Amino acid sequence: MKPQLKKRLITSIEYLFFLGLGIALLWLSFHKLEYSEIKNDILNADYHWLFIALFFAIVSHIFRALRWNMLINSMGYKTKLSTTFFAVMIGYLANTAVPRMGEFMRCGVLSKKEKIPFNSLFGTVISERFFDLVMLAIIMFLVIAFQIDLVGAYVTDILEPVLGSVFSNIYSILLLFAAVIVLIGITIWFIWRSREWIKSFRFYNKVRGFIDGLLLGIKTIMKLKNKWLFFTYTLLIWFFYAIMVYMPVLMLQDTSHLTFIDALTILAIGSLGIVAPVPGGIGAYHFIVKSILVELYSIEGNAAGSFAAITHAGQTLLNVIVGSLSYFYMMIFTKQQKPSNE
Repeated sequence: MKPQLKKRLITSIEYLFFLGLGIALLWLSFHKLEYSEIKNDILNADYHWLFIALFFAIVSHIFRALRWNMLINSMGYKTKLSTTFFAVMIGYLANTAVPRMGEFMRCGVLSKKEKIPFNSLFGTVISERFFDLVMLAIIMFLVIAFQIDLVGAYVTDILEPVLGSVFSNIYSILLLFAAVIVLIGITIWFIWRSREWIKSFRFYNKVRGFIDGLLLGIKTIMKLKNKWLFFTYTLLIWFFYAIMVYMPVLMLQDTSHLTFIDALTILAIGSLGIVAPVPGGIGAYHFIVKSILVELYSIEGNAAGSFAAITHAGQTLLNVIVGSLSYFYMMIFTKQQKPSNE
């Protein structure tokens, strides 16, 4: 079998596996619920709250594009806000179909459009993701601090079996950790001793160039002239994410009593469902959000399932519609425009 065909086959198998996992989680989330009640919730929900939430989602994506522009411009390249925003939305469209493809897709589109090296753009995305991870950790801390009784018990119930296993086999864990450290050390030593031999391979320069580009993109944060503006954009992105989660709780009577802090909890823990390696977070998002509403806030199961279904559908439709329009605009209407970096 040809290597390229083999790679495609493995990729297809992985995709089908995670798609199947998402469908299984979706079934687990809804198979015991009353579909007539879910249908009633969906038909009678106050959707103007959802539309407001989707508007704030767009606003957060605009700030994400502004923040990305700062990193790109710090490398000496010019970008338009509109072009960067369209690339971001194309990335969300790609994530709906293939998990984690969005980061590659938005970098690829912008690289082709504005003649910016792909690896440098991808490095800036890694920088973005680092600060997003920090913000998520801060939100998790706030959630635990403000709702220690609720969240503490919830997390303990989930982690207790794992933690119990770890501490009951501490010597095995230490041995595994030591083996990993030794293996890393041997690998570094082998690469260092064989560096001249490795340089003789044709792909060395390509790999080295790609890594250099990544490092350049990651270091962009140190070159920013206005770091406080970058941090402000980051705060605004996550603030509007929180608003995007809070508004839909008002559309159903069973969830309308939840507070903004409760929405932060849904955002923090529910984000795990979005980043799960299943297409568009399908199944994983529904399972986690439904679990949060039922276990933490004692929301009736049918209402919790309705909330998860409506919010996921709204976010997915937004990404598909705006992402498709962005792709259409980028590929057709701006095709003849001269790149900013020529």
